[in-house]
Amino acid sequence: MKVALAYSGGLDTSVCIPLLKERYGVDEVISVVVDLGQPEEDLEMANMRGEKLSDLHVLIDAKEEFVRDYIFPLIKANGDYEGYVLGTAIARPLIAKKVGEVALKEGADAVAHGCTGKGNDQLRFDAVFRAMGLKVIAPMRELGLKRSEEIEYAKKKGVEIPVNKETPWSIDENLWSRSIEGGMLEDPSYIPPEEIFKWTKSPEYAPDTPAILRITFNKGVPVALDGKPLDGPELIRSLNRIAGEHGVGRSDIIEDRVLGLKARENYEHPAATVLLISHRDLEQLTLTRNELKFKALVDATWAELVYQGLILDPLYDDLTAFIDKTQERVSGEVMVRLYKGTAQVVGRSSEFALYRKEWVSFDTADEINPMDAEGFSKFHGLQARLYRMLGG
Repeated sequence: MKVALAYSGGLDTSVCIPLLKERYGVDEVISVVVDLGQPEEDLEMANMRGEKLSDLHVLIDAKEEFVRDYIFPLIKANGDYEGYVLGTAIARPLIAKKVGEVALKEGADAVAHGCTGKGNDQLRFDAVFRAMGLKVIAPMRELGLKRSEEIEYAKKKGVEIPVNKETPWSIDENLWSRSIEGGMLEDPSYIPPEEIFKWTKSPEYAPDTPAILRITFNKGVPVALDGKPLDGPELIRSLNRIAGEHGVGRSDIIEDRVLGLKARENYEHPAATVLLISHRDLEQLTLTRNELKFKALVDATWAELVYQGLILDPLYDDLTAFIDKTQERVSGEVMVRLYKGTAQVVGRSSEFALYRKEWVSFDTADEINPMDAEGFSKFHGLQARLYRMLGG
């Protein structure tokens, strides 16, 4: 029996390899690492472990596709679920797609992942795998191993692991975000130690001098930083570095998982923070009130589908089509001030701005006569006045 495994190099997926052979009678395990912008040292370690533990190891560079087909649509949709910028959620379907393609190419009998039975990732992987007609094996879910048991099993099998009982953080990282969970962080009252953060400085140690960045968008997509054109991955990396230095992009939230469980989640996402607030602000300048009101509903539904791993649902394509249409005019430049953990829009401009200084200014009345509003004002609140007249 041959199985293609979605492999990260971490504890869960490393333990899966001997488990698949020992408990499931698998003869050949193909470990598949999908590069979505993980640190070089993590990729090197994953490749080393994968080559050592599995029968065939495959590395796929999908960074460009990740940014073009997943992160850019997320920015257009102001992707946010309960304060979470969907970094892991948006990545899982692409990883599953790539692993599934390897499984089909290599003639595997099944695919496997290291997701537990309590989280969201199992649903995100399973939805794509099953849509590709592949059998799914989930050792962590099916065997119900505790994390401490996984650590002991790994030691018994001689599997080198990046965690221990003292610092049992589960970390997932890609270009868009870095998530940290597990261990003491599962207590909502536990204050996260500074050691869990890698991308962001603590605001108290951030520079005393603010930085102002200029983000240029073209049809909803960020294309330049401070006037310098950059490709997607490079722009995101630059913003992660700059904004992270200023302490921008930390989230500590109680998140509602798909299964109904509430979970404490810690995230780092400097670039995402800057790009999402910039994009929202530019939309405020270029879209109509009715478009913004309806798009907020569309964005929320789009984000929930992504969170649930349902990007193959027809509704996802329908919503994306609407979002793409609105982005035709979301072009321009946004100025963002970074200071001590905050990112604040301080200026914006666009050739498609629905803003006219000469119309809104208190000092001019050439285009619009303020007295024209008097007739409208007489009807404004009319039904409320009638209600009060009737004794309401």
